[in-house]
Amino acid sequence: MNHSSREPTFLYSDHEASEKSSIAKAFIETRARLNAVVSAADNNLVKRFYNIDHNTYLEGSLTAKTKELMGLSVSAALRCDDCIIYHVIQSWKLGATRTEQEETINIALVVGGSIVIPHMRRAYDLLAQLYA
Repeated sequence: MNHSSREPTFLYSDHEASEKSSIAKAFIETRARLNAVVSAADNNLVKRFYNIDHNTYLEGSLTAKTKELMGLSVSAALRCDDCIIYHVIQSWKLGATRTEQEETINIALVVGGSIVIPHMRRAYDLLAQLYA
């Protein structure tokens, strides 16, 4: 399988996410600006890590959507709001349903415990906007 055929097929774009959600819009704009700052540093280690991260979510034995949902669950259990927002948006762009995303976050709640609740609230707020 060549590299290009492993790229996921997104049903929606960042632009569409930004139009549906003020949370998504702020996140996408801030992430792009900060990634430009990091990119300007021209750090090879960071470039390699970003490449590993990108390649992790390509289509493979598991679908890109499944991998994004896994990323969402782990991110929620680890309580990383930026990561949660990123994976909610990516999962939405790949066609995950709101129910699939909520169930994924519920797993993180069981694994991570009540400390996950504030992060779950913010994730559900984003879901409400994206799936309105």
